[in-house]
Amino acid sequence: MAHSKPGRSLREQIQDKKGIIVLPGVFDALSARIAQQVGFSAMFQTGYGSAAALLGMPDFGLLNAGETIDNANRIISAVDVPVLVDADTGYGNPLNVWKLVRDLENMGAAGIFLEDQVWPKRCGHMAGKDVIPKNDYIPKLRAAVEARRSKEFIIVARTDARAPLGLDEAIERGKAYRKAGADVIFVEAPRTTAELKRVADEIDAPLVANMIEDGVTPNLPAKDLLDLGYRIAVFPLSALYSATYAMQQVLTELKKTGATKQTRKLMVTFKDFNQFVDLNKFTDLERRYS
Repeated sequence: MAHSKPGRSLREQIQDKKGIIVLPGVFDALSARIAQQVGFSAMFQTGYGSAAALLGMPDFGLLNAGETIDNANRIISAVDVPVLVDADTGYGNPLNVWKLVRDLENMGAAGIFLEDQVWPKRCGHMAGKDVIPKNDYIPKLRAAVEARRSKEFIIVARTDARAPLGLDEAIERGKAYRKAGADVIFVEAPRTTAELKRVADEIDAPLVANMIEDGVTPNLPAKDLLDLGYRIAVFPLSALYSATYAMQQVLTELKKTGATKQTRKLMVTFKDFNQFVDLNKFTDLERRYS
């Protein structure tokens, strides 16, 4: 059975219309711990970040179901807030989606993103995407909805139809996916603020906006997205990109000079890092059992 987490569930947060839910993208247990400790009440396991962290490879359909589930288990176990998991296309047919939902719900995931791309998929802001027919995706969505044991488990239906088929088709798919049982709709990669607004005006459902730095969608503050009509703002790659930058700078200095004096400002201290990983808790446990 899924283990419960303290605080409000993701569904409760979505139903509270006083503000917008900002979900940081996390890619391993440490990034999840940091996101929780700075105060986020929910987070998003990014497939792009998971592929990068686990494989050192792009978000290009190279991550498999087992790797996604294993990473989810580590992340979910590390935090006490809801984790929404990027499940790509579900890694197969409706039966594969059904099992994936059961596995993730059993380990305590708050829900999934399920997209309608052709497999192998790619990052939603990359060129060359294609989508499966709507009538092939809806059975997978229905399998996800029927597989969950609790309505607290959120199904986010994502369509990537904007790039290959146009905004009209993407909006129509969003409407159809909502009708088929999705809790939240995610139209990926609108290209302008006007397109973001049109999606929000025409689809009657809680909506996700995906804010990738230097992506094809305008990078707007969460408050502006709320004003447009969005309930969830995902910033999936902010932590990944910043961590990559800091590591690159520090290791470059180390290689050139044999020291890290100039880039020390990009690091946490030994003491602060031990707080992030909760060293005192395990020191106390060691004393108790000694």
